[in-house]
Amino acid sequence: MNTQQDQQDKPLPTIWRVPDELWHNIQPILDQLDPPAKTGRPRIDPRAALDGMIYRMRTGCQWNQLPKEFPDDASVHRTMQRWIERDIFPSVWSFLVEACDELGGVDFEWQSADGAMGKPVSVGMM
Repeated sequence: MNTQQDQQDKPLPTIWRVPDELWHNIQPILDQLDPPAKTGRPRIDPRAALDGMIYRMRTGCQWNQLPKEFPDDASVHRTMQRWIERDIFPSVWSFLVEACDELGGVDFEWQSADGAMGKPVSVGMM
């Protein structure tokens, strides 16, 4: 029998794609900070682009190795660069932190970061 404590201790599943409920909260941020251009080529679906970015960041694969289920790798990368330039990610992160606080926050005791992916320090003069 599942108690309320058991449900609270159960970790959330790994996110590989943006869930519908979350997307409905992120989409207005994108609509405000990255409205469609009036001219030029049509943009790719922003949700599919975000899913591609999540996949890329979680797996560490090269951009040109994105599975075919995502939009073209160059389009996803271009969308990410545009969002970085327009400071969209800090706005989305701010929303997520606020929403997380409303849900009881994050237990940072078990959080970790791995710096093994960084470039090695060059030896230079010793």
